[in-house]
Amino acid sequence: MNALTYDEFCDLAAKYDAGKASNEDLAALEPYRARRAVLLASGFGSRMLPITINTPKPLVNVNGKSIISTILDALLAIDVTEIYIVTGYLKEQFELLKADYPMVTLLENPLYDTTNNISSACVAKDFFQNAYAFESDLYLSNPSLLKKYRYHSCYMGVPVSSTPDWCFDVREGRIIDLHKGGTDCYHMYGISYWNSEDGARLAIDLPKAFAQEENRQRFWDDIPCVVCREQYNLQIEPCTFGDVSEIDSFAELQEIDPRYIVD
Repeated sequence: MNALTYDEFCDLAAKYDAGKASNEDLAALEPYRARRAVLLASGFGSRMLPITINTPKPLVNVNGKSIISTILDALLAIDVTEIYIVTGYLKEQFELLKADYPMVTLLENPLYDTTNNISSACVAKDFFQNAYAFESDLYLSNPSLLKKYRYHSCYMGVPVSSTPDWCFDVREGRIIDLHKGGTDCYHMYGISYWNSEDGARLAIDLPKAFAQEENRQRFWDDIPCVVCREQYNLQIEPCTFGDVSEIDSFAELQEIDPRYIVD
């Protein structure tokens, strides 16, 4: 149970952001501190061919920096150093990250090529409490999206009048559904935060869902947002398309980084 009301939390978080939080304030905020992160990075990235033949998509260099490092640097900026990366395709290459990010722990998903990313989430099921979770192929342009303290579990999303992409239906700030294509909704980004209570619930719900064959090709987000949504109070965290870039194809990579354009 939360020791602070939401209004009390907001007041203390505002004091922290202004650099005016006392030691007593920080102690009260401690249960709401982001402590760890889970990065799902096991996929092949077929739409990024040919660049992903020899390089996992999260390790692709964009404007001088790997995609995944934009996330890692943002996490370190808010003092999150317990970081788990779930690997699969070309898993050995992720060892190179440890030169710059020795705090990273690599987890292997042996089922990455036969199931959807729900299997990767299951590998990391015990690490979602007070944790950020990411699709690791998102280029994070605005690291301030990641807050050191959070009260609610949430997903990042952009308000749109319509979209053909994955989106959230939201009512009074709460996510009530997730589906592909919609109107008056929020374009989904694969960046979420899980408080202690919901993170513990994921540790139970993810493997339970994955044990059913019909769920093995689901995205992991379907479990808290669709299959078990009544058990979660997921809030939307509004952001903009300028905050995060989804690089889904080689053509989009060329648009963001002209170095990949071959005349």
